[in-house]
Amino acid sequence: MRFPLSVLMLTLLLLGGCHTKQVRHLASDASLIKPGQTTLKEAQRYLGEPDGRREVAPGVSELVYYEDRPGLFGTMPLLGSMTGQTGYEMIVLTVENDIVTHSEFRNYNQSERKWMEDFTWKEVQ
Repeated sequence: MRFPLSVLMLTLLLLGGCHTKQVRHLASDASLIKPGQTTLKEAQRYLGEPDGRREVAPGVSELVYYEDRPGLFGTMPLLGSMTGQTGYEMIVLTVENDIVTHSEFRNYNQSERKWMEDFTWKEVQ
C-alpha cells in the first residue's frame, strides 16, 4: 500500500512542473516600452490585450496591464488554487494619438501593509 501511494505523490510532484499557462513578466515587459517612441500596436504586441482601458481626455486613453503574483506554490496545478497571492504588478500606459506618452510600472507586496496592524491610530477631530 505504501509503494502506490509514494508513486502517486512523486507523480504529483513531477506534474507540478508541467505548468502550461502563459506567464507574463510585467517587470521586464515594462522596459520594452519607450514613451514617445512606442506605438499602441507595438505595446500590444509586447504586452497583449490590456486588462483595463479608460478614456481620460479626448484622444487620450490609459491602458492597464495587471498580473497577480502567486504565492510559493501558486504555479502548481493542485496546490496553486489553495495558496493566495503575495501581491501584484501593474503597468499603466497613457496613449495619445496611438503613441505611448507615459509608462508607469507599479509593484505591490502584501507585506508592505503589515505596519498598519500594530500602528496606534488616533481619532482626528
